[in-house]
This record gives sequence, C-alpha cells and structure tokens, in this order.
Amino acid sequence: MCIIFLKFNPRPASSNAYRLILAANRDEFYSRPSKAAEFWGSNNEILSGLDLEEGKEGGSWLGISKRGKLAALTNYLDARQNPDAQGRGSLVSNYLMDNLDSFAYLRKVSSEAHSYNGFNLLTADFRANEDTLCYYGNKGSSEPIHLKAAGIYGLSNSLLETPWRKLQHGKRLFTSVVNKTLSPDGLVQELLSNVLSNDELNTPDPAQESQGEGFSKAVLRALSAVCVRSPGYGTRTNTVILISREGNVSFTERNMLNCDLTQWSTNSFHFKLQE
Repeated sequence: MCIIFLKFNPRPASSNAYRLILAANRDEFYSRPSKAAEFWGSNNEILSGLDLEEGKEGGSWLGISKRGKLAALTNYLDARQNPDAQGRGSLVSNYLMDNLDSFAYLRKVSSEAHSYNGFNLLTADFRANEDTLCYYGNKGSSEPIHLKAAGIYGLSNSLLETPWRKLQHGKRLFTSVVNKTLSPDGLVQELLSNVLSNDELNTPDPAQESQGEGFSKAVLRALSAVCVRSPGYGTRTNTVILISREGNVSFTERNMLNCDLTQWSTNSFHFKLQE
C-alpha cells in the first residue's frame, strides 16, 4: 500500500513556484529487502529506490531521471491476488529506462494490464517546451488519461482521486502546506512532518472497507491512516520531490532503519534536469 499527493503546475508564473510538488509514502512489510534511493542506469541518470525481493529485483515504486521522466506506483487494494502475476515494480523501472513518452508508455502498459495484479501508475515528462503528467489504473478505464495542469491530486490504493477518507484528509493537509510561502527546505520538512507522518486513523470508511473485503477489520483500520503503523507492516519510506520553474530537482527520502520505528535515515539529492 502507498499514498501519493502532488501539485502539478507546468508553467508557474512565480519564480518561487514549482512545476511539481510530490509527497509520497511507501507502505510495505518492514522485513522486505530493498535499496534506498540512489542513482543508477547506464549513465547514472535514474534516481530511485529498488526492490530486492527475490523474483522482484530491480522494480521500484517511485523514481525520476535526469532526462525529466518520473514514475510513481501504488497497488490496488484487493484481497484476491494472483501469485503468478508479473511484478508491478517493473512498470516504474521500465518507464524510467524507456524512450516512450508518458502517454505512449501507459498505452503500452494498458495492453498488458491483465498480466499484473491491480495497480495505479503515474508517468510524467518534464521538458523545456512542455510538461506532461498521465495516469492509468488497470482496475479502471481501459485508456490512460492526461492530468490537467495546475491541479492537486491524490492517489492511494483505489483509483485516482477515489474519495477515501484518508485521501481526503491527506489532501487537505497537503494543500494547506503547499499554499504556504516556505523555503524549499521548509516545504520539505513540513510535508514530511505534517503530511506524510500523520498517523490519524480515518475510520469508519465504508468505501475503503467495501473494496477491502477479505481483509480483517484490524488491518483495514490500520490502513486508514496516511502514515500506516502496524506490527511488521506500515509506512517505511517517505519521499518528497520538488521541481522548480528552472528545472532544479530536490529529492528527499526518509527511510526506516532495521525495521525499527524509532530509527530513520534521511538523504537528499539535488540536480538539474537535462531538458
């Protein structure tokens, strides 16, 4: 499970505004092996964390490249999983390495959607002449869509903008923070502290509970928070990505260490897009 909030504003009027503000949580079993974000690829041009789970190695949940390609993935809440399905993390890694644009890539993915368990995929291209952000979920429409500019979006473990209580709560918190006048460091810290770390339970939520039929009430209750806390499973990575009007990227990742809720490590990366 994961959650993503983003503000997409391709041509901001103010020099202090951002083309993209993204805040995301990765929820996973604490013991699942993974690698913290670092640069990789043929020319060290891709930045992402990587899955190290046997049989799923090399997949990712969120990443960006110096060429301006960005991808983010969430799973679709469904108790009925096909154990033989392809690993969804490859959808992110493959896009970051591919030469297809964001919409064309999602069209290709949609033709293979039956090979995967439920997922949602955001893909973006940030280029000097045009920024594009697209979405596809294999439990929704058969066609991907372009997301409108100057919008604030939320994506959890249902389709884009499905009004789960946790998503609505998180969007309110996110909107409040991004509407403030803050320094880049201040913005990152507020998103980490006041949005991605919010562990308030948003129950009851009939929409989430209906989709999550087959899971226990205790599990669904734990999953109702923006920041999930439960024994052995929960939010273990927070990520904030900022892309400035000039194409400067700030990528901050906060990771749980040693499956211990009291131990966290934060790393930041800064680079300019090759537009």
